[in-house]
Amino acid sequence: MLKQVTPILVIAALSACSTPTDRRIANGNDDFVNAKAAPLLIIPEGLKTPTYGKEYDIPEPGSEVNKELVGKRLDIRPPLLVLPMSEGTRVEEGSDNIKVIVESIATTKDLKQEVFENLKGFLNKYEVPIEKEDYEEGVIETGWIENREVIDSSWFGEDKVYLLRQRYRYDVDVSPHGRSGSMSIDLIEHEESYDGEDQEVFLSGEDKRRYTIDMLNNSIAYMSITRDKQIKADRIEQSLGITLDLVAETEDKGAYWIAEADYSKTWDRLRIVLPELGFDIIDMNNAEGLFYIVLEESGGFWSSLWGDEKLPLERGNYRVELESTEDKQQTKIFAKNAVGDPLSNEVITEVYRVLSDAMEADRKVR
Repeated sequence: MLKQVTPILVIAALSACSTPTDRRIANGNDDFVNAKAAPLLIIPEGLKTPTYGKEYDIPEPGSEVNKELVGKRLDIRPPLLVLPMSEGTRVEEGSDNIKVIVESIATTKDLKQEVFENLKGFLNKYEVPIEKEDYEEGVIETGWIENREVIDSSWFGEDKVYLLRQRYRYDVDVSPHGRSGSMSIDLIEHEESYDGEDQEVFLSGEDKRRYTIDMLNNSIAYMSITRDKQIKADRIEQSLGITLDLVAETEDKGAYWIAEADYSKTWDRLRIVLPELGFDIIDMNNAEGLFYIVLEESGGFWSSLWGDEKLPLERGNYRVELESTEDKQQTKIFAKNAVGDPLSNEVITEVYRVLSDAMEADRKVR
């Protein structure tokens, strides 16, 4: 079946076509590679040697320059930039691979699992096969990724296609503390063919970096989207109120409050609520569940709530301690004085009236 294309357009398209290999090299021939430097003028004896300008002198290449990358082997394309767009990522570049430092964010529970799920989600989205997956070793190897580009188009025959086939390897390594890790990517196999014929391609270290940077940017862009979605979902979750109940006095710890939320959510909410109630947070220890707070003035905010009644809470330093329940679904909140003794039932009950309202109020998502 003839393709509906005008002859003029086809001629223009064919004259402008070039393969990916052609686009990485300079136009024209490379006779300059074999050009020899012209000798200096021979000045007859008795005449003065003229002054030579050095404006157009070509300096000798340094020791780090690959002297084989000349002529058709020199890649003239501008370098690609690594774009660590995802929250909590930064980049380290190696010789043939690119390493991304990934740090956990507030929503991350298992960093290694998160990175693995993002990589697999990215590959699955673009229907890239996974040839090898080893979670313990932190390795994912892709199958062949094929990119086809029509170079020559014919009215009545088959298109001539330039085929690029590649395989990549991801290595994920998370530090023992679990808060940061790295993800490196390597190009492990590379093939190019045109119209069914294999092309001999000199793949330099710069070529490998270009391909890995391009693949890496796509991977990070996918991670950025998923992290942004999770952060927004968690903000909505954290904005919802937390029900707070008053528990009667116990033998060793006195009365306390219990929040219908896990430890993390309760901790985050208290960081907002305590200053709103007039307490200054002077120090805190998330690992031990401790807030060190101070009440500078028992009047003002509290007086507006109690009227002429005296608040049974004196100015001074206090401690708020958090403790998860056995099922991790609730969090106990204990209020104590500066030396760690439980506050009286009267104080716990009175403060509960205000604290529960503040904890249960929904917050506006920013």
